[in-house]
Amino acid sequence: MTIQVIGAGLAGCEAAWQIAQAGIPVTLYEMKPLQYSPAHQSPDFAELICSNSLKAERVESAAGLLKEEMRRLDSLLMQCADTCRVPAGGALAVDRHAFSAAVTKAVREHPLIQVRSEEVTKIPAEGITVVATGPLTSDALAQEIAALCGGGLSFFDAAAPIVTAESLNRERIFAASRYGKGEDDAYLNCPMDKEEYERFYEALIHAERAPVHDFDVADPKVYEGCMPVEVMAQRGADTIRFGPLKPVGLRDPHTGHRPWAVVQLRREDREGTLYNLVGFQTNLKFGEQKRVFGLIPGLEQAEFIRYGVMHRNTFLNSPEVLNSDYSLRKNPNLFFAGQITGVEGYMESASSGLMAGRNAARRAQEKETLTLPPETMIGALSRYVQNGGESDFQPMGANFGVMPPIEPHIRDKRARYAAFSERSLQLLSDIIQHIE
Repeated sequence: MTIQVIGAGLAGCEAAWQIAQAGIPVTLYEMKPLQYSPAHQSPDFAELICSNSLKAERVESAAGLLKEEMRRLDSLLMQCADTCRVPAGGALAVDRHAFSAAVTKAVREHPLIQVRSEEVTKIPAEGITVVATGPLTSDALAQEIAALCGGGLSFFDAAAPIVTAESLNRERIFAASRYGKGEDDAYLNCPMDKEEYERFYEALIHAERAPVHDFDVADPKVYEGCMPVEVMAQRGADTIRFGPLKPVGLRDPHTGHRPWAVVQLRREDREGTLYNLVGFQTNLKFGEQKRVFGLIPGLEQAEFIRYGVMHRNTFLNSPEVLNSDYSLRKNPNLFFAGQITGVEGYMESASSGLMAGRNAARRAQEKETLTLPPETMIGALSRYVQNGGESDFQPMGANFGVMPPIEPHIRDKRARYAAFSERSLQLLSDIIQHIE
């Protein structure tokens, strides 16, 4: 039997890898390079659309715990991420091109994975299939999925711009990570005084936005985790100053004081030739991005090699249609994985692909499918997908709030988070020893 995986994003590649590692042949379908979505640019697999950060690395954090669980479950994506890392303070960030290339190479070279470059417009009626087409599923297949699942949900997502390092004004910028965490060159900081911030803020909230295509609503829903900076700014003059532009943990060496606001730039590649504007997802017109972001100290002559863009994302109302093993309730041989299920974030998507792939393989082997306990981050997310608020289901990233509380309650937050992680990893170690 050959299992079919549709989509070679993070979730699809992880699913295909897990199935192949179980000794079962896989046919992996990917429409690139024959056809690209509005947000994709590279022919490689596992393309990182928005940030190059995979979130916090500390295992005592929710995002760090998720990644450590994936490492212990032999995740391909984590193997590639760990070899392609770039300095990012307390986060795990990767050279996005090297990362995608590494995943592509591993998948293409696996003897049990056959890659077919073609668009899939119909879900196969027979056999076992994993649908991992992501939130930018092509129109024909999206309609097929909507008909099968009784409709879908949509929201808008946005990406931040990327600038060249050589175009930055280093006389206004200083290198530092918040509170001295990580390597000094992990982040470049553009400090603003009060007058500079207010000038930038006024320009930002009055800048002209690009029209939103392919979504027939006047005021489209925007996912909070990737909200355009101009939308966030309109909530109040200090909203972004206490958000992506917060100056805490930083001191400008030119003045010896904490700035009024700070725009951080995070390294995009190992060589440090490219930087992205942290938290600056945007839907401003390209000319407006150059004008408004040029008001940021240090970016006066910045060369933009990619402007920020907004695109539509679609996800299922999963609590109505999916089981916690990521299989469709109507058809246990059909699995879904990735952001289309309602998990939010790169590694969250990959973790769902890991579990969907393993469970597709177990289905083919006539074994009982596996759902990890809710005390693990992977298990908690899969249960959120199954049960998480049918009336107002929203994408969810890794966080300790979706896990059962620690009893008795630990008041100190750091100690509590450490206890969450310790409990999870001990439980996972016991499970791994007994997985058939």
